[in-house]
Amino acid sequence: MEVALKKLFVVMPLIFGIGFIAPLIAQTMAAWHWEAPLGLTRVSFGLTVGSLWGLYATLRGRWV
Repeated sequence: MEVALKKLFVVMPLIFGIGFIAPLIAQTMAAWHWEAPLGLTRVSFGLTVGSLWGLYATLRGRWV
């Protein structure tokens, strides 16, 4: 169980990026009446940004 939790916490920034940052971006864009670039939907744009930011945070070990 300890090994499983350690592996989960390693990818936690990626999960946070997909599960929290992505919907937050999509909802903020909807509230401010912004359209996503490149013909994407707001959700797909949020998922792209959130997953890339979460992957960056996972690989670097920090968000900034």
